[in-house]
Amino acid sequence: MRKIKVGVLGATGMVGRTYIHLLESHPWFEVGYLAASERSAGKKYHEAVEGRWHLKQPIPENARDLVVHNVDDIGSAGKACSFVFSALESEAAMQFEEKYAGAGIPVVSNASAHRFTKDVPMLIPEINPEHIEIIRIQQKNRNWNKGFIAVKPNCSLQCYMTPLFALHKKFKVKKAVIATMQAISGGGHSSFGTIDIEDNIIPFIKGEEEKSEREPLKILGSVSGKEIVHATGPVISAHCNRVPVMDGHMACVSVQFEKKPDKEQVIEAWRNFRAAPQELKLPMAPEKPIIYKVEPDRPQTRYDRDNGKGMAVTVGRLRECNVLDYRFVGLSHNMIRGAAGGGILNAELLKAKRLIS
Repeated sequence: MRKIKVGVLGATGMVGRTYIHLLESHPWFEVGYLAASERSAGKKYHEAVEGRWHLKQPIPENARDLVVHNVDDIGSAGKACSFVFSALESEAAMQFEEKYAGAGIPVVSNASAHRFTKDVPMLIPEINPEHIEIIRIQQKNRNWNKGFIAVKPNCSLQCYMTPLFALHKKFKVKKAVIATMQAISGGGHSSFGTIDIEDNIIPFIKGEEEKSEREPLKILGSVSGKEIVHATGPVISAHCNRVPVMDGHMACVSVQFEKKPDKEQVIEAWRNFRAAPQELKLPMAPEKPIIYKVEPDRPQTRYDRDNGKGMAVTVGRLRECNVLDYRFVGLSHNMIRGAAGGGILNAELLKAKRLIS
């Protein structure tokens, strides 16, 4: 199979570096174009990330000597790759993602800039693959030919959204109270020197609670006319905290249903939930998107964040809730499932549905 050449915007940042690592041996995609800010432009990639690669694995050989372009060099991108992953900061994403899409280059984005743009799908393939239908409408709305924008949700959602959806699908969730404990890497390595995280928990992450409460409603919504119409529920109340853990976002969730199921029914819903759409055999899709742990002290970040090659959500501690119906703990790897791995899975879905080639 001929591999599709892809680009990475924001290639020198934490998420960009994770993309390059995960794409090293991908069966469908290979890196052909790298872009970053002006200060990295013109350097070979290994020079641009010298002293800040920060991954256990070495820089992949196929990316090591690629020259980094300025992110505004869209003409070179069009010659070097078929689509791009955007790991840009939100402000830069707002400036450049539409320019790439308008130039005929599909953009698979991690940024928050277009998450609430009405004709841009916010995808978790196990939950809302049908939202890709909006892409043809998006292209028509904007008079774009091959280009489009598709995004993934905030990284913290990944540690509870899929198990919550599995329950919502069968039993209709009415309300959820969610407290996240989010890893340092979710703020990027640039935050290490400015956030006093050692021996500390910070009970505020700018914008996270609003994202946690609003984004699920778009994911659970439906395509109607020229836009995605948000679902009216469930109602979510979120508390978001930064904790002194390197990788892995955890959430403590209390949930109320329209009609309370048995505990065994909840566990069965999680254990029977499978990757969607399975028939497409997407390489990054975990065999079991939700892994249920019976031990009373699991999931734990150190031991469970890499389950399913970092793409599964691990849940446990299911028990009665004195206020709502049940409570549980969810965990996912924020840099893999929550960031670059989730973006690659979205691109695989788009490729399987012939929206990128």
